[in-house]
Amino acid sequence: MAKGLIIVESPAKAHTITKFLKNQYIVKASMGHIRDLPAHDMGVNVSKQFEPNYIIDKKKSKIISELKEAAKSADAIYLASDHDREGEAIAWHLTKVLDKEIKGKPTYRILFNEITSKAINAAIQNPGEIDISKVDAQQARRVLDRVVGYSISPLLWKVIAKDLSAGRVQSVALRLICEREAQILAFEPKEYWKIEADFWKEGLNPFKASLEKYEGKKLEPANEGQCQKLIDELKNQSATLASIKRNTRVVEAPAPFITSTLQQEASKILSFQAQRTMSIAQQLYEGVDVGGESSGLITYMRTDSTRISNDAISACKNLIKERYGEEYINPTTRMYKNKQSAQDAHEAIRPTDPMRTPESLSAHLSKEQLKLYTLIWQRFIATQMKGVKVLASTAKIQIGNAEFAASGNQISDEGFLKCYPHVNIPLGEKIHPDYHNNDALEHDELIGSQHFTVPPSRFTEASLIKELEAKGIGRPSTYAAILGTIRNRKYVVLEKKSFVPTSLGNDVNHFLVEKFNNLFNVKFTASMEDKLDEVEYGKVIWHQLVQDYYDEMQSLIKKVDVKKEKNALIEETDIVCDLCKIGNMIVKRSRSGEFLSCNRYPECKNSKSFKRTSDGKIEIVVPTTLEENCPTCGNPLVERTGKYGAFIACSTYPKCKYSRPKSTGIKCPECGKGEVTARRSKKGSPFYACTRYPDCKWISNDKPVVTECPNCGNSYLVEKYSKDKGHFLQCPKCKHVVE
Repeated sequence: MAKGLIIVESPAKAHTITKFLKNQYIVKASMGHIRDLPAHDMGVNVSKQFEPNYIIDKKKSKIISELKEAAKSADAIYLASDHDREGEAIAWHLTKVLDKEIKGKPTYRILFNEITSKAINAAIQNPGEIDISKVDAQQARRVLDRVVGYSISPLLWKVIAKDLSAGRVQSVALRLICEREAQILAFEPKEYWKIEADFWKEGLNPFKASLEKYEGKKLEPANEGQCQKLIDELKNQSATLASIKRNTRVVEAPAPFITSTLQQEASKILSFQAQRTMSIAQQLYEGVDVGGESSGLITYMRTDSTRISNDAISACKNLIKERYGEEYINPTTRMYKNKQSAQDAHEAIRPTDPMRTPESLSAHLSKEQLKLYTLIWQRFIATQMKGVKVLASTAKIQIGNAEFAASGNQISDEGFLKCYPHVNIPLGEKIHPDYHNNDALEHDELIGSQHFTVPPSRFTEASLIKELEAKGIGRPSTYAAILGTIRNRKYVVLEKKSFVPTSLGNDVNHFLVEKFNNLFNVKFTASMEDKLDEVEYGKVIWHQLVQDYYDEMQSLIKKVDVKKEKNALIEETDIVCDLCKIGNMIVKRSRSGEFLSCNRYPECKNSKSFKRTSDGKIEIVVPTTLEENCPTCGNPLVERTGKYGAFIACSTYPKCKYSRPKSTGIKCPECGKGEVTARRSKKGSPFYACTRYPDCKWISNDKPVVTECPNCGNSYLVEKYSKDKGHFLQCPKCKHVVE
């Protein structure tokens, strides 16, 4: 008997949906896109309305064969990829690849916001068609990014270094980071002083107040002299509580999570990077086995809408009543307004069933899954809990011509904080309710303290996502990829959870801003996002949008003098080349960083590593000399670092070219003759191999540690990581775990 074929994106989603449908449908996974633009050329016909040249992924040949076979015997096809532009494009590509197999058969597009039995069955009962406008919007973005990459990236290779990339959106994110760093470097701190004292009246607790005004005008002493002069004037004068104001205010619960706010809060509260957050959220969305039952635990995690369904609100209120008491339910149903640019295709990110509390799922989720689910669950439940009541007090104290001020907050009703404790309500000073207007106050010694203004903070993942969202750059589904790309390209590094541009990143940004400012600026990039939205709404023809962008880009490219730009980046030094004794060393750049090279290259191929001192001077990094001589020429050996990791080489290189990888001191577990050495792949990923390669081809991705296994006595352990255990050591021989 023929059955309907449902095609989803991932095996996890297929597994969950299969259980819901009780073998009434065949459910297969396409594993995302089954065809795309080619990997190693632009794949876009610029002269033919930017027609994409899609090719089938060779790795998907087996999957495609299975899909074709299933489609042949199916009586109807249901395309159930994600409900966004990317998902719509995946569904459309499936119809093109399976064209013969589905011809003449009813082919539907089904959409759902959560992977639950109710949502899946409702989607099947109300199927639709592929939204071609959404497909066009996805194609426009894909083609735009491709033509930018293949048109401007080669300029970066010629001017700065090989294998660099320019991106329509990533370059603007890099620009924000570089401009913030420039502001920090240019910032000149200004000195100011605070004057504070503790004030009280008999029988009551003291509170601290700071000088705010002098002779009715705001004042902050600019230096120690001004500060001391004021202290001397005021220290013997009496203090009066000129006014004290008290009022009750209500802090309302924050909106449920959308993609950007989930990434921001997961970064701040859980220290999750954006890509990690989205990966875990995907797992929770696609389904987790809970006591033999597989179900999606959260709604779709790529959304910019704060809308909540009526059924979800009702379930939320029932949970609050049962868990916290009816008095914690907000008197009115709290609704949240979307941003003007929100597409509202989905609900907010919320648990599919609020009754699935975090503690009830703790035995079924990994530590990371539980942390993120708890955050999503708490935030959602808080939306229908009453606000936090805060008693705010503001006191003004008069001493002579000076006015001191103090403020404090006291939480009188914790409201939603009982569930979601992550909203910061600063408490300030505790001002007792028995303080009244015109009270005579005592005070201790007036104390002056020196302070300096501080520069703006560097961007963290959370604050950069917030900035991108506020300026309309990118969309919810792109933030994690944007941040990942600029890090992977080594344009930025994370220091204390903050983005810092590398010298390479600064060079790339400077070139792009100077030569392509019209394209790589915040306003233009945000307007392009709006135009992509208009493509989705059927208001703009996608290839015309790409044409306009392409024409402007080409006009700017023609103005670039590659030789002039390359020479402008050359940084000369007064260091004489120690190899040819003729040329001087100059700073060159590669994707791996800066290095010194003889200016007579290629006649002289001398190169050196260097470091910059605190005052900007260049110092050559002298390799560490070992107590071992070269087996080829007898000269001392030195330890060097190359693009594939640390290695040992002859100190007379390039005269003597002897070299070998640096050993970890662990014997190769396969041949027993060589030793394990740390290496790096062409993409920079670390791995471990035998020093006798290629004679011995043992290889491992796990870092070895010189520690004997307590279980079997093996000479070393390896570092491992799992979501459940975090980092731990394991014996590669007997698999014994050492935590």
